[in-house]
Amino acid sequence: MKRLDTQTFTFNEKLTEEQISFFNQNGFLHFKNFIAKDTVQLFLNEFKRIEEQILTDGEQKINGVPLKFGKDLDGSPLVQRICFASKFSPILREYIQDPRIQSLTTLIGGDARVGEDEKDGLVFNHYVRDKHSKFTSMGWHTDSPRDLFLGQKIHKMLNIGTHLDDCLSRNGGLKVLPGTHTQGVFQTLFRKKQFIDHQPDVNEVGLDIEAGDLTIHDGDLWHRVEASVFEGEQSRRRVMYVPIVTGKYVPKNEHSKTPFYQRLAKYVVK
Repeated sequence: MKRLDTQTFTFNEKLTEEQISFFNQNGFLHFKNFIAKDTVQLFLNEFKRIEEQILTDGEQKINGVPLKFGKDLDGSPLVQRICFASKFSPILREYIQDPRIQSLTTLIGGDARVGEDEKDGLVFNHYVRDKHSKFTSMGWHTDSPRDLFLGQKIHKMLNIGTHLDDCLSRNGGLKVLPGTHTQGVFQTLFRKKQFIDHQPDVNEVGLDIEAGDLTIHDGDLWHRVEASVFEGEQSRRRVMYVPIVTGKYVPKNEHSKTPFYQRLAKYVVK
């Protein structure tokens, strides 16, 4: 697998010129120990509480976006993808309003903002590889083209990932194709079969992630989540993503319709 000379950084009060240059060239950044271990556990506790609330209330969608359900290792119900999670939690809402998170908007500038109530808001993904699970991996894709399914032109965006479990590259996890964020629209849409293609790429880079790390990737960057090589508890990976968006402000609420592409998601996401 191809490796870059520099893959990880430390985040202080603001982005450095070196970090901005690396992002502009490669389309992603990886910060170590962005949040403390006790904060990781606090967030995991919050998501467990939110999951229990969703299951008790029988929610199937939030703001028109379907939830993804599976079962945990013991066969108990599991919500494997929760969207707009911050609406359930002042703790999570405070986190994405943190000045450090807000400062990342400078990477794309202009009218960039943290999309707490746009796209899918703050998303919690819970991957686990087991016979019960319905969410073990995610094929190659880019994020920005989803605008097309909403009848909009593609706007520049970022995805900010806060990782809540260790996941070294050899155990699967996040893979990126550096530099593909600078490709043209055709390559952004059709370089690979969106979400369907799970094949390794000779040019991909795997990130050695630990709980508490933060990643940033450009919405035009091709990336995937590879299934863990393990089954059971060692395969568990929990991560939350919030978008940084540009363009017209398009919030979602309880009356929002389900986008067509999200109705098809169950057929293409493993």
